[in-house]
Amino acid sequence: MPHIRIGPALPDRKSLDAEIARLRNLEVSELRSRWHTVFGSQPPPHLPRHLLFRVLAYRLQADQLGDLDAETVRLLDRSGSPEKAGQRAVSMGQRTAELRPGTMLGREWNGQMHRVAVLTEGFAWNGKTYRSLTKVAFAITGTCWSGPKFFGLRDRRSKGSAP
Repeated sequence: MPHIRIGPALPDRKSLDAEIARLRNLEVSELRSRWHTVFGSQPPPHLPRHLLFRVLAYRLQADQLGDLDAETVRLLDRSGSPEKAGQRAVSMGQRTAELRPGTMLGREWNGQMHRVAVLTEGFAWNGKTYRSLTKVAFAITGTCWSGPKFFGLRDRRSKGSAP
């Protein structure tokens, strides 16, 4: 006789939505009290209302619908602290080459060569002056690009280097 395993019942989505709606209407003091009930400790004193609400709503959803899978948790753990992520973002910004007025940048796009002149107050392309390379890249492509990346000014990482 085959074994049959009966899983847990599907969560009641309407009751979850109703509980989150109730959270949305709570005052900060009530959210702090609810935090204490859910987590067994006081919330950080600097946490604003919208973050109290979001953390509590996430916990409700995770309890009823399931939390993050192990692979996602490992990925988040490897990503490090928010401070390290901020430092990485700053270092990415510092990888942009320093440009001097008079420098000409070139980029081929859709079979056409585009040349941009670096000015003291921006960039000139196609008879028009732009405040940033990103705006030039948008004018050329019609889509959002990082200007320094579009023009190849960001350092390229080797495949083996860490983020």
